[in-house]
Amino acid sequence: MMKKVLSGIQPSGQLTLGNYIGAMQNFVKLQHTEQCFFMVVDLHAISVPQEPAALREQTEAVAALFIAAGIDPLKANVFVQSHVRAHAELGWLLTTLANMGELERMTQFKDKSSGKDSVGAGLFVYPTLMAADILIYNADLVPVGDDQKQHLELTRDLAHRFNTRFGQYFTIPEPYIPKVGARVMSLDDASKKMSKSNPNVGSFIALLDPPDVIRKKISRATTDSGREVKFDPANKPEISNLMSVYSHCANMSIEEVEARYEGQGYGPFKKELAEHVVSVIEPLQARYHEIRSSGEIHEILKKGAERASVIADRTLADVKELMGFLSPRG
Repeated sequence: MMKKVLSGIQPSGQLTLGNYIGAMQNFVKLQHTEQCFFMVVDLHAISVPQEPAALREQTEAVAALFIAAGIDPLKANVFVQSHVRAHAELGWLLTTLANMGELERMTQFKDKSSGKDSVGAGLFVYPTLMAADILIYNADLVPVGDDQKQHLELTRDLAHRFNTRFGQYFTIPEPYIPKVGARVMSLDDASKKMSKSNPNVGSFIALLDPPDVIRKKISRATTDSGREVKFDPANKPEISNLMSVYSHCANMSIEEVEARYEGQGYGPFKKELAEHVVSVIEPLQARYHEIRSSGEIHEILKKGAERASVIADRTLADVKELMGFLSPRG
């Protein structure tokens, strides 16, 4: 029996090569074996201030990149979070089950609120909306990076709490963590994840960066002392990160990459790495521009939201009945 898989990406900046390797490639694989729900999580994006026109553009861009990356809307549900209203309503219901202490312990909240005079309440309760995203479809598997494990644990706790108080209903979701490619690090600091929100644009490769920009960013990427192309994350984190990217884009094992550049140094390695990255991104960009110019993404998102809403609305109705809400039908 197919398992339900749920994942989403925020439209709060340009998607990066890290998003592609760490998430989207896995989305493409999972759609062939599981029942998948892939969202653009615009409601999460507004937990910090967003410029309206930019939010609208980025939401459409992220959705189009999902399709350009190889997600088939006939096999997987691709939709915008806010187009399925049940997410927000279940989010509120789950907020009433969460404790202040649980939300205060969330590492992302502490990181994003650190040093700020004022912090929005949306940033504080964001994990309960994430829990609703997962539980509204009774998802079995949730692809998560290390930075989201804590949120999934809260989701599991809330599901168990609901089941204990109101009766067994929610599936307790499990993390789906790929063995490789789960975490691509920054080009300027391999101790940090490659992030579209990094103010240094040289730290990430955006999926819509022109080829010459990609080549320049890789040529300037930080490398460790010495010149040996050797995979050693503990002692050579910078070159190990670049080798991981090479491995994915060239479809070679780490051992094959090491053997290819034995005795050659960083220069030839970075030059050929750039060409492999460009060879992966150029066809994706061509498909992306085709999708945007045709306008087909709007129909894809409409149908995806309609299919998702059938499941989400049924879940919400069940949850409200279990919690004791009066049905509008009497």
